[in-house]
Amino acid sequence: MVDDKLEVEESERVSAYENIKSQVKQEVGEEIIAKADDPTPREAAQVEDLAGEMRSKAVEEVAATRREVERGRFVARISQVVDYVFFLIYGLFGLRLLLALLGARSNNAFVQFVYSVTDPFYWPFRGIVPSPTTPEGFTLALPVVIALIVYLLLHLAINGFLRIFAHRKTEV
Repeated sequence: MVDDKLEVEESERVSAYENIKSQVKQEVGEEIIAKADDPTPREAAQVEDLAGEMRSKAVEEVAATRREVERGRFVARISQVVDYVFFLIYGLFGLRLLLALLGARSNNAFVQFVYSVTDPFYWPFRGIVPSPTTPEGFTLALPVVIALIVYLLLHLAINGFLRIFAHRKTEV
């Protein structure tokens, strides 16, 4: 005969323990739910303070983003004006180079106009290197080519500088 009375008692104890454990878990869960539904005045004040801080931070972020967008638009507009001015200079220098290459007559009113408009921008480069000329009067105006390159580099530098102000700054 096998005595399984001890085994049965142990099984009943384990079952009773699991029932009590389940009941305690359920009571604790219900208590937590009840407390969550009815916060203490201190907890409610903490929640309200935290919510207020989050609201003010969100408003500050939106305002900062708006200022950055407005600054970016302003800088973009300045960049467009700079681009327009430099494109005019490029066009006029290109026209001056083309007129020199084709041997245009210097007494022509249009040629005089192009030369007079470009002279203030061309002045620092005049005579920097010799310009090869053919006997027929066609000239490769190398100072104009150098001026175009220098103004292109200046244009890129100005736009790069403006990009520094246009890009959004982020906090880490």
